[in-house]
Amino acid sequence: MRHTRLERVPIGIGIGDTVGNNKIAAAVERFRARIPQAEIELIVGRTEDLLTTLRDGQLDVVVASTDASPALYRIDYLYNEQYHVVVKKGHELANLEAVTLGDLAKTTMLDRPNCEMRDTLHATCSELGHALYASYRSNRVDWLIDLARQGSGAVILPETAIPNDTALTTMPIEDIHIQRDVLALRYRHQSGRPEAAELVKELARG
Repeated sequence: MRHTRLERVPIGIGIGDTVGNNKIAAAVERFRARIPQAEIELIVGRTEDLLTTLRDGQLDVVVASTDASPALYRIDYLYNEQYHVVVKKGHELANLEAVTLGDLAKTTMLDRPNCEMRDTLHATCSELGHALYASYRSNRVDWLIDLARQGSGAVILPETAIPNDTALTTMPIEDIHIQRDVLALRYRHQSGRPEAAELVKELARG
């Protein structure tokens, strides 16, 4: 249910639970600086659930990395991002300029079962004769980052989900290039609000 007590209905943004918050938060703040009367509602969840809510008219836009039908959704490209390995400073991998899948196979990993690139990563490891062992699994990025900060293992994250934290070190993966496109989706069969269109433009600025 939307905030019916408010004088203005908030602009509802659904954010896929694998999408990092760095770029989105900055874009929303720039948008509100231009349109200070706007109210924003941020809903984080599974992409499939958010798209259902979008079609039901309870959201204005969904930000996600997913395959979507252009017949159903207006699709705006926002940005492309790469994945990196994140470890605690002092970790055995921390002094490397880049890590290999072989390095990761010898390291305790922190796993995100809901990561879109997980199957690609594990398939490539299998082809090269490696297997990744995860001591922890969580669909929450913040939990995995905290575990990495404690030295519990290495986690692979998209760039926008990696915090600017002096306790952590970030490195590329040398023998596989993992990247994704992040998109803004609006349902074609509902009349869009002008404010939502302006917000999408701000999101696309990066």
